[in-house]
Parts: sequence; C-alpha cells; structure tokens
Amino acid sequence: MTDVEIAIEAARRGAAVLLQYWEQLGKEDADLKSRNDWVSKADRESEDAVMAFIGEHCPGDAFLGEESGKSGNSERTWVIDPLDGTSNYLQHFPFWSVSIALRVGDQTTVGVIYEPLRELFFTAERGKGAFRNGEPMHVSNHEQVEGSFLATGFPFRAQEYVERYVAIFTDIIRVSKGVRRAGSAALDLAYTAAGVFDGFFEMHLAAWDVAAGALLVTEAGGVVTDFSGGQRWLNRGNIVGASPKVHAELMTIIGRHVTEEELDHRKGDR
Repeated sequence: MTDVEIAIEAARRGAAVLLQYWEQLGKEDADLKSRNDWVSKADRESEDAVMAFIGEHCPGDAFLGEESGKSGNSERTWVIDPLDGTSNYLQHFPFWSVSIALRVGDQTTVGVIYEPLRELFFTAERGKGAFRNGEPMHVSNHEQVEGSFLATGFPFRAQEYVERYVAIFTDIIRVSKGVRRAGSAALDLAYTAAGVFDGFFEMHLAAWDVAAGALLVTEAGGVVTDFSGGQRWLNRGNIVGASPKVHAELMTIIGRHVTEEELDHRKGDR
C-alpha cells in the first residue's frame, strides 16, 4: 500500500469507531482536558484504531496524536486528529472529521481528511494534486475578500486573543459575503481546497488540526501561511489558507491588527 492508501484506510478505521458512538455519546460522557477542550472515549478509541493500522504497515514510524501525544523517533511522523470537531460530535452537530497527515522531515507529504457522515475523502500527496473522492479539486477563483465566502474558528481556548480576533473578524464581515464558523478546522481547510470556501483563517490551533488540510489547500492551488506570511503556521498555530488573491487581501486585513510575534503561543517550538 502507498502512504496515501494507508492514511485512507486508517481514517476509515477511526471513523468506524466514531460512527459506532455517533449520537450515543453526549457532553456528559466526555472529560475536560482544558478550558472548552473536550475528549471522549470515541476520540481515544478512534486514535487507537488509526495508530494500530498505520503501525502494522509502517513499523518504526513516529506518531503525533492529539490524545496520545508524541511517540517514536523517526523522520516519518504521522500527525493524527482522530476526531476534529469533538464538541460538535458530542452535541450531535453533524460536522466533524478524521484528519491524518504524514510528515517526512519538515514537509507534509500526505494529507487525508475524511468526513464519514457524507462519505467524503479529501486527499493530497505533495506534488500530485488534491482530490475529493478521487476527483481533482481546486481552490476557488474568487479574487477579493469583498463578496467572498469564508470559514473561521474562534480562539475559544485562548481568551487573551479574543479582542484582536474580533477586530479582524469585524473588518472581514463588513465586506465578505459570509463567514462560517462550523467547528472543524480540518474540514474548513478541506472545503477551502475544494472551492466551497474562498478562504479560512484561525489562530491558536494545533498541528493535528491543520497538517493535512494545509497540504490539501496548497496542492489545490491555494496559499497557506502564518499571520506574518511565513511558514511557521504548524508550530505557531495561526493560519491563513485561501485562493491566492483572497489570501493576499486577508493578510492585509490581519496585518492591521496583529503581528505573528504577538500571537505566538508556542515560542519554544520555533
């Protein structure tokens, strides 16, 4: 099996666990990891299923999982979010996904995001394009923030950034056609790659939230950066992904209110 085939099947295995518990678990069945950050047995068992399958086919590879953290020591690291959109899942809001990326050295080489309720696989391999259920996809051809349809996420875990985020959000909603906050950054990026959204921006995310989705966007012809226009989004957690011209304008708007250094919440990871 190729790496992307392994990721697809691993996502399918994780999703099977999630579908088993879907609408059977509620917020009362979850534990609070930190403020507004929940985890359930569905998350944990999904991650176990994903890692077990990958481990069978790629012995010796390392993992970075949302629930289990770092394990192993290899140039090849699988970055796993076994349930992106846990709050949605526990509230029975049908917008959640499984996200798996493979990092080789400092590059993401494979990205897979699976939306089980719609049976949609979003896949990408570096240099080979991006696909939705095997059909090529491309970012939108919209050329400006005015009239654009965007996705975002609120910095609910990092209250110190709310005022700056709101300032950015205010400028954007004054000119865009609409901004959606659906609760799964992975799917937001997948839908940006598919041209559903013209762009996506969020701050204070983790590597497993965005590693796969960022590759989807770039392989679909889009641009992904941190809030300074650089490539430290994976470690710093602040990300803008969009079609090229929308990305450029979003960066101008964001730059009115913040710098990347002001928002850097993981300085030690640089």
